[in-house]
Amino acid sequence: MRTLVLGGIRSGKSQWAEAAVSRAAGDGTPVRYLATGPAADSDPAWARRVGAHQARRPAHWQTVETWDLVAALTAGPQAPRTATLVDDIGGWLTATMDRLGAWTGTPVGPEVDALAQAVDAFTAPLVLVSPEVGLTVVPATEAGRRFADELGTVNQRLAAVCDHVVLVVAGQPLTVKEPS
Repeated sequence: MRTLVLGGIRSGKSQWAEAAVSRAAGDGTPVRYLATGPAADSDPAWARRVGAHQARRPAHWQTVETWDLVAALTAGPQAPRTATLVDDIGGWLTATMDRLGAWTGTPVGPEVDALAQAVDAFTAPLVLVSPEVGLTVVPATEAGRRFADELGTVNQRLAAVCDHVVLVVAGQPLTVKEPS
């Protein structure tokens, strides 16, 4: 089962995703947590956010900090057989756009294609967390609009290959796509 969890900032999407992957894997079963954002840095507010996420994870979960989700989802014999949580796709897209210099127009389509293919081929329980776009004003900068547009495309591509899509609003999950 592949699940895409969408929501706004502080919507409760990460907590919902953590509970979902834990249920899917089975209590006490190892889970890989793929963290796409940078580790706590000199920003105290960011460090508190990262710390809150870390404190919620059970001790038997393995945390991997990476922007290379395709490699993490496909590399090694255990990768597609271990329940996995990716938090979050927005962090992956930011790192991808930085790496490619895509803020002013370099296409990210090949990277999105590769991620969608890796997600589609993943056979263990997989939960992906991503910010939902389009629920606020259009960004005032070219880079902001590009990020919002690209994230909207990534979310659509991932929703197409996921079995289940949930939108979390104020901590409440709304099913967008049911498993068939």
